Amino acid sequence: MTNATCGNAIPDRSDGHLTIQPRILYFGTPVALLSTENEDGSANLAPVSSAWALGWVVVLGLGAQGQTARNLRDRPEVVINLPASHQWTAVERLAPLTGRDPVPASKRAAFRYEPAKFAAAGLRPEPSQVVRPPRVADCPIQLEARATRIHPAASGGFVIVEAEVCRVHADRRIVVPGTQHIDPAAWSPLIYNFRHYFGLGAELGQSFRAETRVRGTDRE
Repeated sequence: MTNATCGNAIPDRSDGHLTIQPRILYFGTPVALLSTENEDGSANLAPVSSAWALGWVVVLGLGAQGQTARNLRDRPEVVINLPASHQWTAVERLAPLTGRDPVPASKRAAFRYEPAKFAAAGLRPEPSQVVRPPRVADCPIQLEARATRIHPAASGGFVIVEAEVCRVHADRRIVVPGTQHIDPAAWSPLIYNFRHYFGLGAELGQSFRAETRVRGTDRE
């Protein structure tokens, strides 16, 4: 699966590296559960493993044929729910499900239609404040957002969504008391690492721009 846009391959003659062609490049990305609104007003819930944030904009990579992409094209409101690492089994229960009926031909071999996604995952919906799709009550961080731009990915089969966050909800147990900051020592996001689930290990250090101090250490 060589990327033709990168030109001719040059053999890697270094002692410590191999030139490889992995099927996917999920080199440690956070998992998010996206809740969107279906055409009939019901809620769809789908896991994604391609997400990154810049300021209050979250960029999402979605399968072009999925229900989430369809919903966002017609109804741009979304909640980006971030599960904790121990909630990976709920995420995996959602993984083989789709809200598209009929199931697209490209997904029929591995996916099945399921309209009741929250129940199937064992998760609880709760009302949002400024968007229509519900939040996932069980997730420690919930970002209410609106998709402001959707465009096809260069490789095809995917779309890239830019979502502007308009409301942030965080479990009080992961917020530094008396501040607006998430405590990085208390928050353990679920990480998707080459199709395996991981949490975070112990802190190694902090950026010079960090605005919090880790409790219980000499950096407090």
